[in-house]
Amino acid sequence: MSSSATSILDRSNVTISGATGPGTQTIVFLHGLGGDQHDWRFIAPTYEDRYQVVLLDLIGAGQSDHSTYQPATTHATLDGHATDLLGVLSALALHDVTFVGHSVAAMIGVIAAVREPQRFAKMVLVSPSPRFINEKGYAGGFEQKDINELLAAMEADYNGWAHGFSPVMVGQQDSPELAMALTNSFVRTNPEIARHFARVTFFSDTRAELGFLTIPTLIVQSAHDVIAPLAVGHYINEQLADSRIVVIETNGHLPHLSAPQQTLSAMDHFLHHETVQN
Repeated sequence: MSSSATSILDRSNVTISGATGPGTQTIVFLHGLGGDQHDWRFIAPTYEDRYQVVLLDLIGAGQSDHSTYQPATTHATLDGHATDLLGVLSALALHDVTFVGHSVAAMIGVIAAVREPQRFAKMVLVSPSPRFINEKGYAGGFEQKDINELLAAMEADYNGWAHGFSPVMVGQQDSPELAMALTNSFVRTNPEIARHFARVTFFSDTRAELGFLTIPTLIVQSAHDVIAPLAVGHYINEQLADSRIVVIETNGHLPHLSAPQQTLSAMDHFLHHETVQN
């Protein structure tokens, strides 16, 4: 592997485990806002006997190289994060991967797959949202003023915001350990990067990309999610050419953490079928 490829992998803190050898398929996991690759701790190890498992951190999150986060240029939009993802796949010479992305990372994966479809065989979008703000004819879950207030709270007291927002994301009153783990993940993130990425995330609009995605896709949707409501999951399913949606009976925005067995069941059923239909 070249030094430039190694640099790309180091920058995104890429870790590789699981099966090896000719013909081995690869599954790639990418986390959402406030998280890191540890978010997949209940899911990724299950695939190590069948897949080469690739985990990475978004630039600016986890153990990635935070010095390479470029808020004014590369990372001013989700397109830059899609470029980072494609850079990792290129550095590893990967094609026809199964991509699993959570929340905003799901949409980063969609952007990447529209740009270089040959690198993707199947997509699993966990709690995706192409647009968080309500508009006429579209229910994203938030009014503009809600997003403005959220971002203002991050600016005023980042740690306090993290302690308040994490339980909302987790949505599990009886699982305080999940909320605390997410809070700690937020707190470990550089506040300036977290604020900027939150702004990029909540103001993003990737609805136009959906019509260009032809890769078989599974949408994993929580039944009760205030961040990406059920209507959003159904909207995405209706826009995609080859997709299905599975609704997990759980609360919150993190079904891979709050309901990992149900999430795994949905993924396994999808991955063992060649095609899906709406």
